[in-house]
Amino acid sequence: MRSTLAAVGLAMAGRAGARLAEVFGVSVSRSTVLRLVEELPDPQPPTPRVVGVDEYATRKGHTYGTVLVDAETRRPVDLLSDREASSLAAWLAERPGIEVVCRERAPFFAEGATVGAPQAVQVADRWHLWHNLSEAAERSVAQHRRCLQTLTPETPEPEAATAMVEETASSPWPTGHRFADRIRTRHATVHALLEAGHSRRSIQRQLGMTYGTVKRLADATRPEELFTGQWQNRLSELDEYKPYLDNRWIEGCTNAWKLWEEIVPLGYLGSYQTVRAYIFRKRTSPRPVTARPPSPRTVTSWILRRPESLAESEQLQLKTVLTKCPELDALTRHVRSFAAMLTERHGERLPEWLNAVRQDDLPSLHTLAAGIDRDRDAVIAGLTLPWNSGVVEGHVNRIKMLKRQMYGRAGFQLRKRVLLLCWLLRPAGQR
Repeated sequence: MRSTLAAVGLAMAGRAGARLAEVFGVSVSRSTVLRLVEELPDPQPPTPRVVGVDEYATRKGHTYGTVLVDAETRRPVDLLSDREASSLAAWLAERPGIEVVCRERAPFFAEGATVGAPQAVQVADRWHLWHNLSEAAERSVAQHRRCLQTLTPETPEPEAATAMVEETASSPWPTGHRFADRIRTRHATVHALLEAGHSRRSIQRQLGMTYGTVKRLADATRPEELFTGQWQNRLSELDEYKPYLDNRWIEGCTNAWKLWEEIVPLGYLGSYQTVRAYIFRKRTSPRPVTARPPSPRTVTSWILRRPESLAESEQLQLKTVLTKCPELDALTRHVRSFAAMLTERHGERLPEWLNAVRQDDLPSLHTLAAGIDRDRDAVIAGLTLPWNSGVVEGHVNRIKMLKRQMYGRAGFQLRKRVLLLCWLLRPAGQR
């Protein structure tokens, strides 16, 4: 029975394990279940030949540990209570049979692997390399966001309208919209009470609002200043095709039905009513209505994806941007060259790629290249060898689930559960 309760504790943790034991007709407390888990002996796995290293959080943002996984058997072999280089070095030094260390590019893991296992080949994880390149590419695109304006066609300035019409057009929520009317009513009520001599705290108590809401309403001179939020920037299926519609509008085609028929073969899946509403706004608005230029993140996604996976409209927009901006054109070449090097496992091309990056005016990529250069051997191994940290990331997610099952008591028992679950819950032939 003790072994059964210990297995239940490993699978379900304390409170849930105690509840499950009651179903079996055994009355036991959650503390007893955890104590039985703690009494289990640690497994003694053989020294791994290829070990994966990553961090996990016992308290996110404050306390981190280190998980070590046998990359060949895909099982965790140990958990360390911190992520210090000295702890990792000591663990590796006790196991001289380790030949490969898969890790991310954190400096404390690099130092620990170098000191503790100088005989091992260090392999930088490919996913983290691509993720770092993606972040650098997005920063580069953001630095050239003015080049993205080329995707928005120029429109003639409208004639001056009356101040009242302009004020109405500037409001994202017209009169009669329930959200707009509610904010206007609250704004008027708060300002009426302020003029009557009531304090903000008094208004909070009278209207049953939070102090922050009262403060925002009181600080706004006009209710339109409060018209910000999720309703203004909602994406539409038409957004991708608005540059095409704007160009056709400038060319003189203003028939909504004809424009809808033209964009359907381009991949538009929305309704005709959406196109008609957009054309109606262009026809009646005193201000020019045009598509917004794509965000730097959107353009970055076009650069990072395979060219054949882009829609025809995305290919045309990306080609327009690259034609107008030589820096982004160079960025695209470097990203695609790195992608080919990563997917085809040609790590020997890395020095050539680093030299090519330094020839162009791309500060964000220069920073990335400097970081890669400091860890060049591990990066070349990561771009050449078949090993990666994917199995380690899977166990990090598993640790998160186990930790949440026993939130507040995830101490020594967490290590026991991580190490023993793979052995007790697998068929005997797979152990």
